[in-house]
Amino acid sequence: MILKACIFDLDGVIVDTAKYHYLAWKKLAEQLEIPFTETDNERLKGVSRMDSLEIILELGHKKLNEDLKKKYAAQKNTWYTDHIKRMTPDEILPGSLEFIHELRNAGIRVAIGSASKNTPLILERVGIKGLFDAVADGNSVEKAKPDPEVFLKAAELIGVDPANCVVFEDAAAGIQAALNAGMKCIGVGATEVLGKAHFVIPGLREMNLEKLEILEREILL
Repeated sequence: MILKACIFDLDGVIVDTAKYHYLAWKKLAEQLEIPFTETDNERLKGVSRMDSLEIILELGHKKLNEDLKKKYAAQKNTWYTDHIKRMTPDEILPGSLEFIHELRNAGIRVAIGSASKNTPLILERVGIKGLFDAVADGNSVEKAKPDPEVFLKAAELIGVDPANCVVFEDAAAGIQAALNAGMKCIGVGATEVLGKAHFVIPGLREMNLEKLEILEREILL
């Protein structure tokens, strides 16, 4: 491959909002009298809001009509946005800014590919709204990961062929979405969860341009 662009998931890769999703879903699950653990929450990473609610209902063996589903999903989002409205630049994960600036300085395009409809608010709150060449998120796509739509949209916005893109993802659904898009993928997190990725790192603090170029030559070809 010829690396021309890097596409980043937002939650859990650049900022740590996963904890806020968990707290909001946990509160909703308790309201529905459904047991919900951090392990259960792993299944929700990279998944749309409505699909996440379906997983929780499945855990509790419950069925709801569409109106109630929309009501509960909206309530969860209210609790979640209450948390993220208080976010600061201190919540950007270590190494993220340094790596992205290094990519930009090398002429490599950078974009966001996130399922979250709250992406613009998060980027604004942590002060990195203008850092990316393009943002594809839940407001601009309809299909949730593992469908590749969000990554393909990001590639389209920056004018780069999917085959020349590397995705950084922290969720199994996101890894599959990147693969479905015909892109190379670097998992950010635990190998046991992200084993389908071409390579896995603990966090972006472990990545720099030199290492990425080595991976491009040795693993991502």
